[in-house]
Amino acid sequence: MLSVRARLLLVVAALLLVPMYLTPIWRVYLDAPQYPEGIGMQIWIDTVKGMKENDLENINNLNHYIWMKRIEPAAIPELRIMPVIVGVLIAGGLGAAALGRRRLAQGWVIAFLVIAVAGLADFWKWEYEYGHDLDMENAIIKVPGMSYQPPLIGSKQLLNFTATSLPGAGGICAMLALGIGVLALVVDRRRPGAPASAGTAPAVPSGALVA
Repeated sequence: MLSVRARLLLVVAALLLVPMYLTPIWRVYLDAPQYPEGIGMQIWIDTVKGMKENDLENINNLNHYIWMKRIEPAAIPELRIMPVIVGVLIAGGLGAAALGRRRLAQGWVIAFLVIAVAGLADFWKWEYEYGHDLDMENAIIKVPGMSYQPPLIGSKQLLNFTATSLPGAGGICAMLALGIGVLALVVDRRRPGAPASAGTAPAVPSGALVA
């Protein structure tokens, strides 16, 4: 069984996923001389919004010059399934904490890690497709060999725009949740009386050596 401390950490980790429903998960900023205040979009758990009222429409208008596909939240299937996935993770973490079984906690952390890696890979793929799938024949601005994929995280120069991609509050909370989930397993493993690691022989009482 898990220690009380480990179970409490699992509860904290699961509840840290709740802000993903309330705050942006990721943000992409665009800075350029013609936009001194910058424009950007926020990726929420179930939609994509402009950072300011007209930002998303302005980004789509800019994309028209290079004939990039419009960003339409309703056309992104991940935004329909992400609320369900996060809800299952929250319930799973709370369930593992309530039952207190180590294998359930380990399974939850592993599942969380796999989902996190898959989510980042899918986001990179989404950025890649938008940045490379261009209709160059109809584009107003044509730069041979140029692609417009923003970075997964960090900054990148795209023509006269500097694109910056960073996690939002919801994404930061998710990272903290995963870290605390891993910490719960470490804390439980190091507590007195925890099971020995696989391949480690249990200690033999000195009295047992006396025939």
